[in-house]
Amino acid sequence: MSELPTSQDPELLRRLLRAKDCMDAASHEAWPVERLARVSEVSEAHFARSFKQAFGTPPHRYLLTRRIERATALLRETELPITEIAFQTGWESLGTFGRTFRDITGESPSAVRSRARAALQEPGRVPACVLGAAHRPDLTIAVSEKRRREVAAINDAFSNSSGKKEVP
Repeated sequence: MSELPTSQDPELLRRLLRAKDCMDAASHEAWPVERLARVSEVSEAHFARSFKQAFGTPPHRYLLTRRIERATALLRETELPITEIAFQTGWESLGTFGRTFRDITGESPSAVRSRARAALQEPGRVPACVLGAAHRPDLTIAVSEKRRREVAAINDAFSNSSGKKEVP
């Protein structure tokens, strides 16, 4: 029978968060359970069991997820070779990286990169906020200033006319 994460000791949760933060900050490094348990100052078995209970995933799977997220960002945002991305994100083998990447994301790293490049070239895939900004009227002055100038122009037209009051 598993307990709810909220029933865990707050001190233990703080220690588990310390280990999780270490994995987040350096996901490219090796983080065996022994090292994470030392960071958390608990036994290996207690760490592995408590981590899964607190965060819903085992520590190794959490680390793999962080590595894949980082690799996906690098594939989309850089022109680095896939091999370099694999090594930068902590993989020791390109084959293991590719297989794990495909297992988690459902696509190969090259397919993710190709899709990201295609999305950049499609004009129909422009974010709504950018489209909205492009279709905004060209307001170089505040609306209240624009109205003040229009009223002043109307008043000038009235005062410049020879007794007739015409609206321009």
